[in-house]
Amino acid sequence: MKNRSALALIFTTVFIDLLGFGILIPILPTFATKELHVDENAVGIAIAVYSLVQFFFNSLLGGLSDKHGRKPVIVICLLLNAMGYFIFAFTKSYAILIVSRVIGGIGGSSIGVAQAYIADVTTKEDRSKGMGMIGAAFGLGFVFGPLIGGLLSKFGYTVTGLASAGFSFLAFIVTMILLPESNINREQAQIRKRKLFDVAAVKKIFRKKDLGLLVTLFFVLTFSVANIYGTFALLGYEVYHFTDLQNGYMYGVLGISGAIVQGSMIRIINKYIRETKIVVAGSFFMMIGLALLPYGGNFFGLAIVIIIMSLGTGLLQPTLLSLISEVASESEQGAVLGINQSFSAFARVLGPLWGGFAFEFIGYQFPFFTGALFTFFIVLLSIFYLPKAIKADTGEEL
Repeated sequence: MKNRSALALIFTTVFIDLLGFGILIPILPTFATKELHVDENAVGIAIAVYSLVQFFFNSLLGGLSDKHGRKPVIVICLLLNAMGYFIFAFTKSYAILIVSRVIGGIGGSSIGVAQAYIADVTTKEDRSKGMGMIGAAFGLGFVFGPLIGGLLSKFGYTVTGLASAGFSFLAFIVTMILLPESNINREQAQIRKRKLFDVAAVKKIFRKKDLGLLVTLFFVLTFSVANIYGTFALLGYEVYHFTDLQNGYMYGVLGISGAIVQGSMIRIINKYIRETKIVVAGSFFMMIGLALLPYGGNFFGLAIVIIIMSLGTGLLQPTLLSLISEVASESEQGAVLGINQSFSAFARVLGPLWGGFAFEFIGYQFPFFTGALFTFFIVLLSIFYLPKAIKADTGEEL
């Protein structure tokens, strides 16, 4: 790689920042219900607002980074993250919670800029490895962040919020002092900018059976998982009577099991099983896990269910992304993956909105049933349609 030290620093920055984000995952829903006395639907809105802001600001910040450089945008976003968490630490009303989520959503929109930074400092051959570092930082942040959040929750929500702000501020300091600016490839930056919301490119993708189907499947996957973003912690608190610490442990189980599947198991499985078969298996395990989440019985039973679900998501998510990349031509990679990311962001808005509404007005089981039902559609499509669609467009069956 052209710049290992820069890669190590951007990995460290993203990891530290995501620790702060992960700390709030298990406690934000219970904080909103216990301290602010809002209903589950309002919790879903608070979580969806974060993704909605990112949906709009991802492209804006990407364009600003093309023009003014990656480092200034990343630095400002890290400071905004710290501000959002600081406001959360002293939140006494739902309106202020929404303000903190909006500010945090703007700050969290820098992940795309971090990916662009990696593209700037890596060769074409090493780019996938560099992008994998962002995924690893996400995984580690989601493993250790909720565990830290659960442990700190016994000291109060203010301490937990200040800890999140502290991690993001530390990432801000490290980035501002140590991270070098990248050498932006202006030609590639312009290509990325032109294609971020290219309606013609969207139509072109959906005219191809394989790409259109794969992007749709990834949207359904993201929506199914996003249904439980806020409701999973509420399930632990209201149904299983978990403490915030126990919820943190449960999120830790979710993160660790997912990391094991994506970090090692899938490489072995890929050697012996076709990717379309992995999609079938992954969606089946994910469907079973989602459907059983309300019926784990106790902490250990729920942990087993979570491992089953993590096996499914750990197999399904990277395999679908790999298939999307494989069936897209070299010249379409940026546009296709960018459009897929936009659809995924929209799914992360819809999922928490429906999940919170269903939890409150229909029944606590229904966010999980909804995810299982939509995942069942992935099972059916991946068995009866996906292999034929890929074979029709590529001339070979994967």
